[in-house]
Amino acid sequence: MSSTFRPPNLALATVGLSLATFMQVLDTTIANVSLPTIAGNLGVSSEQSTWVITSFAVSNAIALPLTGFLTRRYGETKLFIWSTMLFAVASLLCGISQSMTMLILFRALQGAVAGPMYPITQALLISIYPPAKRGMALALLAMVTVVAPIAGPVLGGWITDNYTWPWIFFINVPLGIFAVSVVATQLAGRPEQTERPKMDYVGLITLIIGVGALQIVLDKGNDDDWFNSSFIVATTIISVLSLAVFLIWELTDKDPIVNLRLFRHRNFTIGTLSLVLAYAAFFGIALLIPQWLQRDLGYTATWAGLATAPIGVLPVLLTVFVGRYATRFDLRILASFAFLVMGATCFMRASFYGDVDFNHVVWVTLLQGLGVAFFFMPVLSIVLSDLQPREIAAGSGLATFLRTLGGSFAASIVTFMWQHRAIVHHSQLTETLTPYNPIAQQAMLQMGAGSDPQKARAQLEQMVNVQAYNISFDEVFYVLGIIFVALIAVVWWAKPPFTAKAGPAASGH
Repeated sequence: MSSTFRPPNLALATVGLSLATFMQVLDTTIANVSLPTIAGNLGVSSEQSTWVITSFAVSNAIALPLTGFLTRRYGETKLFIWSTMLFAVASLLCGISQSMTMLILFRALQGAVAGPMYPITQALLISIYPPAKRGMALALLAMVTVVAPIAGPVLGGWITDNYTWPWIFFINVPLGIFAVSVVATQLAGRPEQTERPKMDYVGLITLIIGVGALQIVLDKGNDDDWFNSSFIVATTIISVLSLAVFLIWELTDKDPIVNLRLFRHRNFTIGTLSLVLAYAAFFGIALLIPQWLQRDLGYTATWAGLATAPIGVLPVLLTVFVGRYATRFDLRILASFAFLVMGATCFMRASFYGDVDFNHVVWVTLLQGLGVAFFFMPVLSIVLSDLQPREIAAGSGLATFLRTLGGSFAASIVTFMWQHRAIVHHSQLTETLTPYNPIAQQAMLQMGAGSDPQKARAQLEQMVNVQAYNISFDEVFYVLGIIFVALIAVVWWAKPPFTAKAGPAASGH
């Protein structure tokens, strides 16, 4: 069968697919700012409430690499429809939860059924667009990937403040119903070829245990002081052993549940490596800046959101341009430009200080958006370019899984390094604050040590603390800048051509 299937209304089909993905990506961050309210309403501690985030992340990470197997078994269109429908149902159950246990359970269900949605959307968009316009489809999906996590905390905060927290989940229900209706109608005639692969139970069980334990370690490590916690040590050992068995089994089994042999493709390997490292650095930036603005510069959550939101402006404005014209260039050049811009903005932030004004923060964030606009589409195209049509969904699922895991690693490492280096700098800065240092004594006098020495010492401690975290912030961004620049060398190992092939139904494979 030739690549001839097109939906009756390509624009409407694109809206349906993109809306479902936007909803799913949005839900990875929308609950973050609502945790204190949720914890208060359900009568649990703030520490317990973080499992609302962790449960979703764990089950989502487990489900992502299973996309290839589920696609072979049920077909792309049917899998997308069922995943989106179940996501809406799980969202409704989250909203009506009467206890933290119920909410965590339904969030885990929501994360699991959300797993295939992004990679399947990617595969379906490639299959329904003609070859000349597939870049546009990937650029649109890239825009959703950038904008949704930014919109999540802002929308979540607004809904929680103006309505009640269950509505952050209820809004998914009408969106899910609309997306399912549109896609079911538009892709009704899309031919698909399914098979009945045998269930790889060893691979499935070791994947669930290994990835689940790893995600818990990454989410809870900083809170539990890492390997000083017996829980973290035990969970790490379980994860390492399970993943070791998983890797050996999947590479030797005839019909593995996760096809690791996709890494035999050069562009898939190089593209995925570039995607994972760049996204990890990008995720680290998105995590650190709001924390720094609120902790050390005294921003409210709303103003911190406004300072970071401009990162989505240029990707939105440039989506059509990138999608239409990017394929005329060597995609390695565009990816290199993206890494160069994002690296440059990291180096700019490495010189931020405590008195930096709002406008300066916004302009650097806006400039970073230029790099982001040229990052996702070229790199995603490279990732998928040398896969066989029947491997697109599996490859997209595996790459998205590793990208998600990269973000989790980045969240833990960046937070740890920021806090750890701040402690080191705090120690170094206080070495000279002694009664024998005339400058230190003069500072104490100016703060009113004569009238209230305790208050003066508290002020001085606060100043030192802010400076220590500021120096650490600069160091972390310097390292992130180096990572982006180094990725320019990595992406040039990929080889043209970089045109993504059609999905299995459209190509007859």
